[in-house]
Parts: sequence; structure tokens; C-alpha cells
Amino acid sequence: MRTIDWRDGHIVLIDQTRLPGGVVEVAINSVEELVIAIQRLAVRGAPALGAAGALGAALAVRADPARLDRDLAALRAARPTAVNLAWGVDRALRRLAEGPDAVLAEALDVLAEDGVHNRSLGERGARWLTERLEGLVAVQTHCNAGSLACVEWGTALGVVRSLHGQGRLRHVYVDETRPLLQGARLTAWELTHLGVPHTLVVDAAGPTVLARGLADAVVVGADRIAANGDVINKIGTYPLALAAARAGVPFLVAAPESTVDPSVPSGDKVDIEVRDGAELLLWGGSRSAPSGTQALNVAFDVTPADLVTAIVTEDRVVHPARGERPA
Repeated sequence: MRTIDWRDGHIVLIDQTRLPGGVVEVAINSVEELVIAIQRLAVRGAPALGAAGALGAALAVRADPARLDRDLAALRAARPTAVNLAWGVDRALRRLAEGPDAVLAEALDVLAEDGVHNRSLGERGARWLTERLEGLVAVQTHCNAGSLACVEWGTALGVVRSLHGQGRLRHVYVDETRPLLQGARLTAWELTHLGVPHTLVVDAAGPTVLARGLADAVVVGADRIAANGDVINKIGTYPLALAAARAGVPFLVAAPESTVDPSVPSGDKVDIEVRDGAELLLWGGSRSAPSGTQALNVAFDVTPADLVTAIVTEDRVVHPARGERPA
């Protein structure tokens, strides 16, 4: 089952805000509906957003031509940090001169390529780890970079799945990923269905997992990779990279080539999304902090290139900590 797909003239996607309670599909019939779905995180994850951008472009060119520019601008801006969203829009639109059916065909190519690319990078990442680590491997993850973050298969969890399939995976430590618990709700849900042994930890315990030698490697995804190798990913990734460096543990980033943004020289040039503070101040619908308390809800952070042991894509491995640049 794909996270996002095209069916009967419209987009269908799994509403990730409903997990782990149940798998609920949502039909998307307009760009406006898609933008709302993206902003409320019904669909999320860099590769999935790339697919959403491509399919959204296909919807846009079928709608009122007078709204095309406005719809496309709104779609590109729905989440500013993940480069794949605008990449998907631009990828589909490169066939605009051929008409709406060609735009849709290009968007469907994006979806078809996603699983192929993710399997390739998963195998490459697993090979990179097993060449450096002996015996069974324990992995620590952050946020969700599995099939739910893609069209299918996964990036960081694609590496985990490959290790599991090879009989080389011992355990996965899953950071809960505050404030919306993508690790607890989504990654743990995926690993449960895959039959992968795993343990959930609070984000603040992530460095302790590494300091105690419980995990042999950190494997995460990325929402954007700057030309110099800086990695922009879910908030909490940077301190995990610092802890991995201190513990002498490899820090591996698994992401498709479309996540590498050569137009951005370094991570400090990326527009980092700041989300509604209510995500921090409310818990289960009730306020969890005193009235008058303000919240800074930064959604992503920047991990400097010198903390990134390797970046694995469907095509290559780059070692930023050695001074190698991905773009």
C-alpha cells in the first residue's frame, strides 16, 4: 500500500495524523486540499512530499488555468524546509508544454521511481554499515524515514529493512521525536508490522543510548542536504549527531538524490520552518504549560557536515566528515 497515490482522477493518501490508531485514506481533489493536508502533516517526509508536489502539479494543470500560478506557488510554499516538495512540482511541470496528461505521466514516474531508489539506497546503506561493523547491528533512528515518509519502502528505515532482510539487524532504538511523536506513532508502528525488534526512548535519552553502547550506528533521513554536506532534518537530529561523534559511532544519512540541493551552499541558508507553538503547549487537547507561557516550535535543525560520517543515496556514498561535498 502506497503512502500517496493517484486514483480515479484524484490523489489518495494515508492520513498520518490518524496513526497508529488506524490506516485512514483521504481523497484529495484540489491543490487547496493538498496544501492543507501537507501543512497538518497528513502527508509528510521528504520523498512523500516530492510525490505530493508532483501529483499536486498534475491536479493544478487540470483546474482553472487562471489559478495555476497561485496554486503552484501555494503548493511550493506549503512547507519551506523540505526541498523535495518544490522539486516534485518542477519535475512534473517540465512536461507542461505537452499537456495535462504528460504532467500526470511525469508525476506517476516520480512515484514509480521512489520505491526503486529507496531499495537501492537501503541496500547501499546496509552494505556500508556491514563493511564497518561486525556481527549483528543495533541502529538508532530519529523521526520517521520509513515507507510512510516515502511512497513506499523508506530511506533510513530502508537501510534498517535491508539489514533485517540480511539477518544482520539486532535491534532498533527509536527516538519518540517530540512534539508530534513521529518516532513513537509512525516508526514504531512500521517496525511492529515489519516484525523488527525495537525499543522506544524519549528524545533526551538518545545520547545516553549511544553513550552506553546500546546502538552501533545512527541512521536518519533528511529533508534537505546542502551543497557542503550540512544536513537539515527533524529537530533533535543535531544533538544526536553530537552524541554519535562523542561516542565514536557512525552517523549515516539516507536520502534520495532529490534531497541534495546544490543551490544552497550551507545549512545556515535554509529557511527553517517554525510551527504553531500550540503543538508544544497542548497535550491531548489540554494545556500542558501555564497560561502566558510562550513556545518556540522549531521543526528542523542543521547538522554540520563535519558530524556526518556518510550520506547514502540511490547512486553513491559521500563522506562529508572527510571533506567530500555532495554537490
